[in-house]
Amino acid sequence: MPAPRQPLSVTIITLNAAAQLEACLQSVRFAEEIVVVDSGSTDGTPALAARYGARVIAQDWLGFGPQKQFAVTAASHDWVLCLDADERVSPALQASIENALKSPSTPGPAVAPLVAAYRFARCNRFLGRYLRHGEGYPDWSLRLFDRRQARWSTDMVHEKVETAAPVGQLAGDLLHDSAESLAAYLDKQNRYTTLAAGMALAAGKRAGFARIAFSPLVRFVKFYIIRQGFRDGLPGLIHIAIGCFNSFMKYSKMLERQKSDAALR
Repeated sequence: MPAPRQPLSVTIITLNAAAQLEACLQSVRFAEEIVVVDSGSTDGTPALAARYGARVIAQDWLGFGPQKQFAVTAASHDWVLCLDADERVSPALQASIENALKSPSTPGPAVAPLVAAYRFARCNRFLGRYLRHGEGYPDWSLRLFDRRQARWSTDMVHEKVETAAPVGQLAGDLLHDSAESLAAYLDKQNRYTTLAAGMALAAGKRAGFARIAFSPLVRFVKFYIIRQGFRDGLPGLIHIAIGCFNSFMKYSKMLERQKSDAALR
């Protein structure tokens, strides 16, 4: 008889994700619960989720971190796996997750703290190719955790799970299989750099010549050369080129805001 494990809730935030969501839902059928928090889809996303037995909750957009934390709070079980609609759990990762959940979720007296969160590699598909090097892999993602000991940050973009508990690492990949066009990807990156610039300024950071000029160069050397992004062919080159441009634009937008704020004083 298989060893019992902690029950698992999978949480997914969605907006017009019907084209990607089905593969995601199929990959997490091993979970006891699926919670989909939808922020106003008009393409049938809620109905698709409901057909797979998901509990669908409507919630206006709060920002990435707050929206994901809303979904975690709405879950029925303390152990949660947080996914995006264009991601799916590989069979190897499923096996690792189920094995990890066979351990008790809270330590007993006089016992060393147990792992309360797990990270695993995310494999990103870009221009028809799964990237295996550079900035695209392993792209470590902390997505499985005990919500009593971890939570999503309040960041509007580039959100992360925060915990003081020990973090473990699981074998197997989370497959990120976005089907968006390059134009849609660039539009999204433009929005993200605007949000990231605002967050950096709010945190007291400043942009100047050195950051604008050298941040893209450092990023290119780190990921394309040291982390061997060149081994992913043209998709790898285009991926890091966009990443470097994102660095340039983030700091350029910060500088624009700094000058605008200074002119108003």
